[in-house]
Amino acid sequence: MDRQLRPKRRWVVPGIAALSLLAAAGLARADDPPPPLKDNGLARTPPMGWNSWNRFACDVDETLIRKTADAMVSSGMREAGYQYVVIDDCWHGARDAHGDIQPDAKRFPSGMKALGDYIHAKGLKFGIYSDAGLKTCGGRPGSWGHEYQDAKQYAAWGVDYLKYDWCMAGTQDARSAYYIMSAALQASGRDIVLSICEWGTSKPWLWADKVGNLWRTTGDIYDKWEGVRDYSSGVMNIVDKQAELYPYARPGHWNDPDMLEVGNGGMTAEEYRSHFSLWAMLAAPLIAGNDIASMDASTQAILTNREVIAVDQDPLGQQARRVSKEGDLEVWIRPLQGGGRAVVLLNRGAAPAQISLDWSQMDYPATLQAKVRDLWAGKDVGIHTGRYQATAASHGVVMLKVQP
Repeated sequence: MDRQLRPKRRWVVPGIAALSLLAAAGLARADDPPPPLKDNGLARTPPMGWNSWNRFACDVDETLIRKTADAMVSSGMREAGYQYVVIDDCWHGARDAHGDIQPDAKRFPSGMKALGDYIHAKGLKFGIYSDAGLKTCGGRPGSWGHEYQDAKQYAAWGVDYLKYDWCMAGTQDARSAYYIMSAALQASGRDIVLSICEWGTSKPWLWADKVGNLWRTTGDIYDKWEGVRDYSSGVMNIVDKQAELYPYARPGHWNDPDMLEVGNGGMTAEEYRSHFSLWAMLAAPLIAGNDIASMDASTQAILTNREVIAVDQDPLGQQARRVSKEGDLEVWIRPLQGGGRAVVLLNRGAAPAQISLDWSQMDYPATLQAKVRDLWAGKDVGIHTGRYQATAASHGVVMLKVQP
């Protein structure tokens, strides 16, 4: 569907009765947190997969999801590391007489258990979406007051990943609301990754590592290099908000700058390579949001670049820092397991420009010899000492691995 026709995410307006309920139903205060939960041991590297929202919004059904699972395999994405097939908003039907959530019977006539089985048979994992409020952002039933019941249902369906949103959440405290669902998932008897989608409003990087596996740090992404539209931000705007969050990422717990827009048509191939490179440097979840079944060769090559993905999945789990910014020219550094460094030389400007990398920016002595490899060119570019310089295209990156 046309992306301009997508339903907006946050503006489901409750009736007067619902507003009264919201006002009266606040949970614990933010300064009175519940006891810590056991770490679920999941997502030791950033999750990789696909989510339906960025391309399809509410236009989802079981045919699309099965087709996407098939394409995850045939395109080479599964072999490149993508695991999760996540159905975002609008899959919900009504709750039954027992209060159990059911899928929309017209869109998912085979049911969610059968769909999960199909995804699992492809060697993939099954993800689903809900909301901490009375309703989801698309106006479907939320999980507020049904957290344990919904978690049990998801486990019965074979769900492996829950994206949990924050529309119509009323006076709830985010930390407490997400704690409840996290505890419910742990009590369900199934390992389920918890993706906290609270938009960064309550600075979840300060608390969410005790609750979930990843947490959104901003409002929604949209498919542009730069700019702000309503509640959404372009790639560069989101990148700027990640620059100081590196201390909070670690194995099992990740800053989430939102899903990938690669291949959705709003940016150039150069800009999409930059987008993908920066998400890898940020140790971000790599959740594709395009139509995988019809993607072109350029999009496929970006999403399946094994060397860039290896940076994202590096087991050390350290997020990159921006170590230099001179106008439109930036240097980002990420430490890697084994003492190497991943580097992005980013040119945000309108013309090609040379960017220099100094060994001191990587905490290397100036006399150290190191092998430099260009990850997009897929080739070694020599042994260098003290400094390396390269030309980055407009809105482009040079992405390097430097190994002493």
